[in-house]
Amino acid sequence: MKTQRFWTALAMASLVAIASGARAEDVHTPAPDNDAYAPAALTGTLAKARDTGAIAIGYRDASVPFSYLDARKQPIGYSIELCKALVAAIGNAVHKNLNIQWVPVTPETRIDAVVDGRVDLECGSTTSNVERQKRVAFSPIFFVAGTKVMVKKGSPIRSFRDLAGKNVAVTAGTTNEKALRDLDRKFALGMHLQVVPDHAEGFARVASGQADAFATDDVLLYGLIAENAAKGGAYQVIGDYLSYDPYGIMYRKNDPQLAQVVRDTFQQLAADGEIERQYKRWFLQRLPSGKSLDMPMSAQLESIIETMAGGESQ
Repeated sequence: MKTQRFWTALAMASLVAIASGARAEDVHTPAPDNDAYAPAALTGTLAKARDTGAIAIGYRDASVPFSYLDARKQPIGYSIELCKALVAAIGNAVHKNLNIQWVPVTPETRIDAVVDGRVDLECGSTTSNVERQKRVAFSPIFFVAGTKVMVKKGSPIRSFRDLAGKNVAVTAGTTNEKALRDLDRKFALGMHLQVVPDHAEGFARVASGQADAFATDDVLLYGLIAENAAKGGAYQVIGDYLSYDPYGIMYRKNDPQLAQVVRDTFQQLAADGEIERQYKRWFLQRLPSGKSLDMPMSAQLESIIETMAGGESQ
Protein backbone atom coordinates (compact mmCIF):
# COMPACT_ATOMS: atom_id res chain seq x y z
CA MET A 1 0.00 0.00 0.00
CA LYS A 2 2.87 2.37 0.87
CA THR A 3 4.48 1.68 -2.51
CA GLN A 4 1.23 2.41 -4.37
CA ARG A 5 0.81 5.70 -2.49
CA PHE A 6 4.39 6.62 -3.40
CA TRP A 7 3.86 6.01 -7.11
CA THR A 8 0.54 7.88 -7.14
CA ALA A 9 2.14 10.86 -5.44
CA LEU A 10 5.12 10.73 -7.80
CA ALA A 11 2.94 10.65 -10.88
CA MET A 12 0.78 13.58 -9.81
CA ALA A 13 3.55 15.76 -8.34
CA SER A 14 5.88 15.28 -11.30
CA LEU A 15 3.25 16.15 -13.87
CA VAL A 16 2.44 19.36 -12.05
CA ALA A 17 6.11 20.32 -11.64
CA ILE A 18 7.70 19.44 -14.99
CA ALA A 19 7.01 20.64 -18.55
CA SER A 20 7.62 18.87 -21.89
CA GLY A 21 6.87 18.12 -25.55
CA ALA A 22 7.98 15.83 -28.36
CA ARG A 23 7.12 14.05 -31.57
CA ALA A 24 8.67 11.36 -33.77
CA GLU A 25 9.12 11.09 -37.52
CA ASP A 26 6.22 8.65 -37.68
CA VAL A 27 3.94 10.48 -35.26
CA HIS A 28 0.35 10.22 -36.42
CA THR A 29 -1.00 13.41 -34.81
CA PRO A 30 0.19 16.69 -36.40
CA ALA A 31 2.37 18.80 -34.12
CA PRO A 32 0.72 21.97 -32.87
CA ASP A 33 0.80 24.65 -35.56
CA ASN A 34 0.95 27.44 -33.03
CA ASP A 35 0.50 30.81 -34.74
CA ALA A 36 1.06 32.51 -31.41
CA TYR A 37 4.75 32.32 -32.25
CA ALA A 38 4.93 34.89 -35.02
CA PRO A 39 8.53 34.93 -36.37
CA ALA A 40 9.19 38.50 -35.21
CA ALA A 41 8.14 37.63 -31.64
CA LEU A 42 10.24 34.50 -31.19
CA THR A 43 12.69 34.27 -28.29
CA GLY A 44 15.02 31.69 -26.77
CA THR A 45 15.40 28.33 -28.47
CA LEU A 46 12.63 29.02 -30.99
CA ALA A 47 14.40 32.17 -32.18
CA LYS A 48 17.65 30.21 -32.41
CA ALA A 49 15.93 27.49 -34.43
CA ARG A 50 14.42 30.05 -36.81
CA ASP A 51 17.77 31.77 -37.36
CA THR A 52 19.94 28.64 -37.71
CA GLY A 53 17.42 26.24 -39.24
CA ALA A 54 18.56 23.55 -36.80
CA ILE A 55 18.08 22.00 -33.34
CA ALA A 56 21.03 20.45 -31.48
CA ILE A 57 20.13 17.15 -29.82
CA GLY A 58 22.33 15.63 -27.15
CA TYR A 59 22.34 11.84 -27.39
CA ARG A 60 23.88 8.93 -25.48
CA ASP A 61 25.73 6.04 -27.08
CA ALA A 62 24.79 3.19 -24.73
CA SER A 63 21.48 3.94 -22.96
CA VAL A 64 19.50 1.07 -24.47
CA PRO A 65 16.65 1.38 -25.46
CA PHE A 66 16.38 5.12 -24.84
CA SER A 67 19.31 6.64 -26.67
CA TYR A 68 22.09 4.62 -28.28
CA LEU A 69 23.89 3.95 -31.54
CA ASP A 70 22.79 1.40 -34.14
CA ALA A 71 25.12 -0.63 -36.36
CA ARG A 72 25.57 2.41 -38.61
CA LYS A 73 26.49 4.57 -35.60
CA GLN A 74 23.25 6.55 -35.86
CA PRO A 75 21.34 7.61 -32.71
CA ILE A 76 18.17 5.58 -32.15
CA GLY A 77 15.81 4.80 -29.28
CA TYR A 78 12.66 5.71 -27.39
CA SER A 79 13.95 9.08 -26.18
CA ILE A 80 15.37 9.87 -29.62
CA GLU A 81 11.96 9.35 -31.23
CA LEU A 82 10.30 11.64 -28.70
CA CYS A 83 12.92 14.30 -29.38
CA LYS A 84 12.47 13.99 -33.14
CA ALA A 85 8.80 14.57 -32.48
CA LEU A 86 9.61 17.69 -30.53
CA VAL A 87 11.84 18.97 -33.35
CA ALA A 88 8.91 18.57 -35.75
CA ALA A 89 6.69 20.56 -33.37
CA ILE A 90 9.29 23.32 -33.03
CA GLY A 91 9.56 23.44 -36.82
CA ASN A 92 5.82 23.96 -37.10
CA ALA A 93 5.97 26.70 -34.47
CA VAL A 94 8.65 28.64 -36.38
CA HIS A 95 7.25 27.74 -39.83
CA LYS A 96 10.49 26.11 -40.93
CA ASN A 97 11.85 22.64 -41.66
CA LEU A 98 14.61 22.09 -39.12
CA ASN A 99 17.75 19.98 -39.37
CA ILE A 100 19.04 17.97 -36.42
CA GLN A 101 22.61 18.45 -35.22
CA TRP A 102 23.63 15.35 -33.25
CA VAL A 103 25.89 16.05 -30.25
CA PRO A 104 27.22 13.18 -28.08
CA VAL A 105 26.94 13.72 -24.32
CA THR A 106 27.80 11.69 -21.24
CA PRO A 107 26.19 11.60 -17.79
CA GLU A 108 28.86 14.04 -16.59
CA THR A 109 28.61 16.51 -19.52
CA ARG A 110 24.88 16.45 -20.34
CA ILE A 111 23.61 19.13 -17.94
CA ASP A 112 26.40 21.59 -18.76
CA ALA A 113 25.81 20.97 -22.47
CA VAL A 114 22.21 22.13 -22.08
CA VAL A 115 23.05 25.10 -19.86
CA ASP A 116 25.82 26.47 -22.08
CA GLY A 117 23.85 26.00 -25.31
CA ARG A 118 25.82 23.19 -26.95
CA VAL A 119 22.59 21.20 -27.10
CA ASP A 120 18.99 22.40 -27.16
CA LEU A 121 17.39 19.11 -26.10
CA GLU A 122 19.07 16.31 -24.15
CA CYS A 123 17.52 13.02 -25.20
CA GLY A 124 18.74 10.13 -23.10
CA SER A 125 17.85 8.51 -19.79
CA THR A 126 18.05 11.48 -17.46
CA THR A 127 16.30 11.57 -14.10
CA SER A 128 14.28 14.69 -13.37
CA ASN A 129 14.74 15.79 -9.78
CA VAL A 130 14.60 18.96 -7.72
CA GLU A 131 18.37 19.45 -7.65
CA ARG A 132 18.69 19.30 -11.44
CA GLN A 133 15.63 21.49 -11.95
CA LYS A 134 17.62 24.33 -10.39
CA ARG A 135 19.78 24.37 -13.53
CA VAL A 136 17.63 23.00 -16.35
CA ALA A 137 13.99 22.44 -17.31
CA PHE A 138 12.44 19.00 -17.87
CA SER A 139 9.68 17.60 -20.02
CA PRO A 140 6.83 15.64 -18.48
CA ILE A 141 7.81 12.16 -17.35
CA PHE A 142 7.99 9.59 -20.12
CA PHE A 143 9.48 6.69 -18.12
CA VAL A 144 10.02 5.70 -14.49
CA ALA A 145 13.01 3.55 -13.55
CA GLY A 146 14.94 2.70 -10.40
CA THR A 147 18.50 1.82 -9.39
CA LYS A 148 19.24 -1.89 -9.27
CA VAL A 149 22.34 -4.08 -9.44
CA MET A 150 23.56 -6.42 -12.20
CA VAL A 151 25.85 -9.37 -11.51
CA LYS A 152 27.02 -12.46 -13.34
CA LYS A 153 24.72 -15.44 -12.94
CA GLY A 154 25.99 -17.62 -10.12
CA SER A 155 27.21 -14.64 -8.12
CA PRO A 156 26.59 -14.88 -4.35
CA ILE A 157 25.34 -11.28 -4.38
CA ARG A 158 21.57 -11.25 -3.82
CA SER A 159 20.91 -7.87 -2.20
CA PHE A 160 22.63 -4.56 -1.54
CA ARG A 161 23.91 -5.88 1.80
CA ASP A 162 25.96 -8.45 -0.10
CA LEU A 163 27.86 -5.58 -1.75
CA ALA A 164 29.85 -5.04 1.45
CA GLY A 165 33.55 -4.96 0.56
CA LYS A 166 32.80 -5.62 -3.13
CA ASN A 167 33.96 -3.81 -6.25
CA VAL A 168 30.89 -2.05 -7.63
CA ALA A 169 30.89 -0.12 -10.91
CA VAL A 170 28.63 2.93 -11.23
CA THR A 171 28.37 5.59 -13.92
CA ALA A 172 29.77 9.03 -13.09
CA GLY A 173 27.36 11.94 -12.80
CA THR A 174 24.23 9.81 -12.31
CA THR A 175 21.62 9.60 -9.58
CA ASN A 176 22.75 5.98 -9.26
CA GLU A 177 26.18 7.11 -8.06
CA LYS A 178 24.57 9.25 -5.36
CA ALA A 179 22.26 6.38 -4.36
CA LEU A 180 25.22 4.02 -3.96
CA ARG A 181 27.28 6.52 -1.96
CA ASP A 182 24.33 7.25 0.34
CA LEU A 183 23.72 3.52 0.80
CA ASP A 184 27.39 2.88 1.54
CA ARG A 185 27.46 5.58 4.22
CA LYS A 186 24.15 4.60 5.80
CA PHE A 187 24.98 0.91 6.17
CA ALA A 188 28.80 1.16 6.43
CA LEU A 189 29.21 -1.37 3.64
CA GLY A 190 32.77 -0.47 2.69
CA MET A 191 32.04 -0.85 -1.03
CA HIS A 192 34.86 -0.14 -3.48
CA LEU A 193 33.10 2.06 -6.01
CA GLN A 194 34.51 2.10 -9.53
CA VAL A 195 33.19 5.29 -11.12
CA VAL A 196 33.09 4.72 -14.89
CA PRO A 197 32.39 7.19 -17.74
CA ASP A 198 29.39 5.39 -19.26
CA HIS A 199 27.05 2.42 -18.94
CA ALA A 200 28.91 0.35 -21.52
CA GLU A 201 32.08 0.53 -19.42
CA GLY A 202 30.15 -0.48 -16.30
CA PHE A 203 28.83 -3.56 -18.07
CA ALA A 204 32.32 -4.35 -19.39
CA ARG A 205 33.79 -4.21 -15.88
CA VAL A 206 31.44 -6.96 -14.72
CA ALA A 207 31.96 -9.00 -17.90
CA SER A 208 35.74 -8.91 -17.44
CA GLY A 209 35.63 -9.62 -13.73
CA GLN A 210 37.07 -6.24 -12.76
CA ALA A 211 33.86 -5.45 -10.87
CA ASP A 212 31.56 -7.73 -8.90
CA ALA A 213 28.49 -5.71 -9.79
CA PHE A 214 27.26 -2.75 -11.84
CA ALA A 215 24.57 -0.42 -10.49
CA THR A 216 22.36 1.70 -12.73
CA ASP A 217 18.68 2.02 -13.68
CA ASP A 218 17.03 -1.38 -14.00
CA VAL A 219 15.76 -0.80 -17.54
CA LEU A 220 19.25 0.14 -18.72
CA LEU A 221 20.63 -3.06 -17.22
CA TYR A 222 18.06 -5.16 -19.07
CA GLY A 223 18.88 -3.26 -22.25
CA LEU A 224 22.61 -3.88 -21.88
CA ILE A 225 22.04 -7.58 -21.19
CA ALA A 226 19.86 -7.87 -24.30
CA GLU A 227 22.32 -5.98 -26.52
CA ASN A 228 25.27 -8.08 -25.33
CA ALA A 229 23.51 -11.47 -25.42
CA ALA A 230 25.33 -12.55 -28.58
CA LYS A 231 28.74 -11.97 -26.97
CA GLY A 232 28.27 -14.72 -24.43
CA GLY A 233 28.09 -14.55 -20.67
CA ALA A 234 25.03 -14.74 -18.45
CA TYR A 235 23.90 -11.90 -16.23
CA GLN A 236 21.03 -11.11 -13.93
CA VAL A 237 19.49 -8.09 -12.21
CA ILE A 238 19.06 -8.62 -8.49
CA GLY A 239 17.74 -7.02 -5.33
CA ASP A 240 15.28 -4.30 -4.46
CA TYR A 241 15.12 -0.80 -5.91
CA LEU A 242 17.76 1.45 -4.37
CA SER A 243 16.19 4.63 -5.79
CA TYR A 244 13.28 5.75 -7.99
CA ASP A 245 14.08 7.77 -11.11
CA PRO A 246 11.52 9.52 -13.36
CA TYR A 247 12.96 10.36 -16.81
CA GLY A 248 12.47 13.61 -18.70
CA ILE A 249 13.95 15.45 -21.68
CA MET A 250 16.17 18.33 -20.61
CA TYR A 251 16.11 21.82 -22.12
CA ARG A 252 17.15 25.29 -20.97
CA LYS A 253 15.35 27.05 -18.14
CA ASN A 254 13.55 30.35 -18.54
CA ASP A 255 12.40 29.62 -22.10
CA PRO A 256 8.59 29.94 -21.89
CA GLN A 257 7.93 29.63 -25.63
CA LEU A 258 9.79 26.32 -25.88
CA ALA A 259 8.18 25.12 -22.65
CA GLN A 260 4.73 25.78 -24.14
CA VAL A 261 5.54 23.85 -27.33
CA VAL A 262 6.86 20.98 -25.20
CA ARG A 263 3.75 20.85 -23.01
CA ASP A 264 1.34 21.09 -25.93
CA THR A 265 3.13 18.45 -27.98
CA PHE A 266 3.50 15.93 -25.18
CA GLN A 267 -0.18 16.32 -24.35
CA GLN A 268 -1.10 15.58 -27.98
CA LEU A 269 1.28 12.62 -28.18
CA ALA A 270 -0.25 11.16 -25.03
CA ALA A 271 -3.84 11.80 -26.14
CA ASP A 272 -3.20 10.35 -29.61
CA GLY A 273 -1.60 7.21 -28.17
CA GLU A 274 1.76 7.86 -29.83
CA ILE A 275 3.76 7.63 -26.61
CA GLU A 276 2.22 4.22 -25.99
CA ARG A 277 2.99 3.13 -29.57
CA GLN A 278 6.61 4.19 -29.22
CA TYR A 279 6.81 2.40 -25.88
CA LYS A 280 5.63 -0.84 -27.48
CA ARG A 281 8.11 -0.38 -30.32
CA TRP A 282 11.13 -0.08 -28.01
CA PHE A 283 10.17 -2.21 -25.01
CA LEU A 284 7.97 -5.00 -26.37
CA GLN A 285 9.13 -5.52 -29.96
CA ARG A 286 12.51 -6.72 -31.18
CA LEU A 287 15.29 -4.14 -31.07
CA PRO A 288 17.61 -3.77 -34.08
CA SER A 289 19.90 -6.29 -32.35
CA GLY A 290 17.14 -8.89 -32.68
CA LYS A 291 16.50 -9.02 -28.93
CA SER A 292 13.48 -7.71 -27.03
CA LEU A 293 13.29 -6.35 -23.50
CA ASP A 294 9.74 -7.75 -23.12
CA MET A 295 9.00 -5.07 -20.53
CA PRO A 296 5.28 -4.19 -20.35
CA MET A 297 4.40 -0.63 -19.36
CA SER A 298 4.02 -0.28 -15.60
CA ALA A 299 0.74 0.78 -14.04
CA GLN A 300 2.55 3.85 -12.73
CA LEU A 301 3.61 5.00 -16.20
CA GLU A 302 0.15 4.23 -17.60
CA SER A 303 -1.30 6.55 -14.94
CA ILE A 304 1.21 9.29 -15.75
CA ILE A 305 0.45 9.14 -19.50
CA GLU A 306 -3.31 9.06 -18.88
CA THR A 307 -3.04 12.17 -16.74
CA MET A 308 -0.84 13.84 -19.35
CA ALA A 309 -3.35 13.07 -22.10
CA GLY A 310 -5.99 14.93 -20.12
CA GLY A 311 -3.83 18.03 -20.09
CA GLU A 312 -3.37 17.95 -16.33
CA SER A 313 0.37 18.55 -16.61
CA GLN A 314 -0.23 22.13 -17.68
